[in-house]
Amino acid sequence: MSDQSAALQAAVRESVAAGQSLYIRGGDSKRLLLGRHCSAQALDISGHRGIVDYQPTELVLVARAGTPIVELEAALSKEGQILGFEPPRLRGQATLGGTLACNTAGPARAFTGSVRDAVLGVTLINGRGELLNFGGQVMKNVAGYDVSRLQAGALGTLGLIAEVSLKVLPRPERVATLAFELGADEALQRMRELARRATPLNGMCWWQGRLFM
Repeated sequence: MSDQSAALQAAVRESVAAGQSLYIRGGDSKRLLLGRHCSAQALDISGHRGIVDYQPTELVLVARAGTPIVELEAALSKEGQILGFEPPRLRGQATLGGTLACNTAGPARAFTGSVRDAVLGVTLINGRGELLNFGGQVMKNVAGYDVSRLQAGALGTLGLIAEVSLKVLPRPERVATLAFELGADEALQRMRELARRATPLNGMCWWQGRLFM
């Protein structure tokens, strides 16, 4: 667990003074996410990691951007909680900052929301090397422009994500998978109907003549 905010701020200031662009790298699991290669100087934030605050009773977790997703899930699992948006682990390399910057989520996104819906607040390092705080640790506490959620999918272009506050969810006591023999058209219609209902689903898939839920 290490707070490297001061070092990261200094690195950003040096880059600005030299007129250089930066490629923000955590676990380096998303370099080719958009099929493009970034040749800018890498700024490694993998050492800026660790859980800063975790309140299981409040369903809130705060962690530094370089923290691997697998570490967050391990801590949450001990308390019977999960990240509702099911972030891809990418062989254990995915980090919290990269997950937010790239707005990645799993099959449950359609039912429990994306990382954008879970983020409560962020700490950013802007292009001047300043450390800025946005949002907080409760839902609906934002007055004005919601900068925190703008980070979802911004790919780090709006600032270097240093810390993220997230809403977490209780882990279901049981999970069951149902399968139905259905044609593609009928399955699609069933999926549309269920998507409009308040059902405890976290994924649906039609595969080889069967609808899995």
